[in-house]
Amino acid sequence: MTGYRYFLEIAYKGTRYHGWQIQDNTTPTVQGELNRALRFSLRQAQVETVGSGRTDTGVHCKSQYVHFDAAEPIKNMEKFLYTLNRCLPPDILVKDCRPVKPDANARYSALSRTYEYHIVREKDPFRLDLSYQYHYQLDIEAMNQAAALLLEYDNFQSFSRVKTDVKTFRCKIMQAHWQETAAGSIFYIKADRFLRGMVRTIVGSLLEIGRGKATVQDFRQMIEARDRTQAGRAVPPQGLFLTSVEYPQEIWLV
Repeated sequence: MTGYRYFLEIAYKGTRYHGWQIQDNTTPTVQGELNRALRFSLRQAQVETVGSGRTDTGVHCKSQYVHFDAAEPIKNMEKFLYTLNRCLPPDILVKDCRPVKPDANARYSALSRTYEYHIVREKDPFRLDLSYQYHYQLDIEAMNQAAALLLEYDNFQSFSRVKTDVKTFRCKIMQAHWQETAAGSIFYIKADRFLRGMVRTIVGSLLEIGRGKATVQDFRQMIEARDRTQAGRAVPPQGLFLTSVEYPQEIWLV
């Protein structure tokens, strides 16, 4: 479709969704809800959205970008955003909408993505869907020593789902570290791209080091093995948040 391209910045609580992407015979999805709301708001029969990446069932998002093409320019942005949010369920929010160059792509133009994984030590019913309740004492220093190794490598096949359609397992990780909080801990990781299941498997592997069930050297061997069976289990999705996606400044028209 030719027309006017826009980027939406969205946020959502992923608890009741089967991930971001529309799937055959699986509803609801965040993309499906957004496409429906855009069709109504733009008065277009068809609207196709492309997200900066796919999130799995139960994963949350504080900031994700999505592009779509409109047949006509959006003249009253404030009214458009109001209408769009009124059409969406309460657990999906459109934070902003900005025009971009026609060749800008929410997925392929992205420079980096950042995720957080939240862990709480004690049972907390108010954070049940927003964190992983993990009661063990953790050695944060050892976990950070292991996490620092991720910056030395660029092949992360050991942390990818086995049945995944990708051309390469190479990613450039720019940041990976743990921070203790009053309630537990948060893992931060930033990279140019991520493989399916990668963050949750890295976290699960690092938790084994935090509990003393594996060593920092074991983690290096996990990375170098390029074998999913050598890494730890994937942690549950509810603690994972996509928090930031960065783009080159030149794609924006305003």
